[in-house]
Amino acid sequence: MPAQLIDGVALSQQIRAQVGQRAAALAARGRRPGLAVVLVGDDSASAVYVRNKVKACHEHGLHSVLEKYDASLSEADLLARVAALNADPAVHGILVQMPLPRHIDPHKVIAAIATAKDVDGFSVLSAGELTTGLPGLRPCTPYGCMKMIESTGVPIRGKHAVVIGRSNTVGKPMALLLLQAHATVTVCHSATPDIGVHTRQADIVVAAVGRRSTLTADMVKPGAIVIDVGMNRNDAGKLCGDVDFAAVREVAGWITPVPGGVGPMTITMLLVNTIEAAEALP
Repeated sequence: MPAQLIDGVALSQQIRAQVGQRAAALAARGRRPGLAVVLVGDDSASAVYVRNKVKACHEHGLHSVLEKYDASLSEADLLARVAALNADPAVHGILVQMPLPRHIDPHKVIAAIATAKDVDGFSVLSAGELTTGLPGLRPCTPYGCMKMIESTGVPIRGKHAVVIGRSNTVGKPMALLLLQAHATVTVCHSATPDIGVHTRQADIVVAAVGRRSTLTADMVKPGAIVIDVGMNRNDAGKLCGDVDFAAVREVAGWITPVPGGVGPMTITMLLVNTIEAAEALP
């Protein structure tokens, strides 16, 4: 029997409905959740992402401010703007869209965002909170992946999970979130000699390397949960993930499609983080 689909669009809609209710409850107390999005330069893909984020905020009761700057904006001026947003009580979340122009150090900019407003969850302090098990804002994509795994109803505790990929934005925080949920976690990457040795033992596999067909059917344990974070193009130019979807679906128990899987959840969890940041204030 083919694997059951984990529908990221449907799950996203459910969570966004909850976001709207939480935003309304905060607004009734005189606190409208606010997200500031900063875009520097004219990268077309970034412009699309930013537009979708701002639109999602407005559709679900959040206040969103989009600040666009020319690519010539200096690093000092951007840091000054971040500092002003940190001090703005109407702003509960700050997102500086990546990539930034080459003359601006992204690490310095991310570090300048107040941890309580770091809705991307990318700063060293946010990563430290996750590593040490402290409450905080989690990176949106792995946070969304956890919600998708939880939506299957399969307990994570005691399961063997394999994360393919070790990026700071997905792979590492994904492994840490699974550890917090009491899974036994293996992280595979480009230097792992035989990834299949590990994935064939896994109850949960998260593929996040950005290379299509990284995970094939012979690498999957029957009945496993497979989460595909990849976003690639096949030979026909169509979107595909890191997983050989058609073949793996015949083996796995649950699987996310691309598109329509993890993608919709990322912006949704940005909204959740903004709500959580606003709710955390006294």
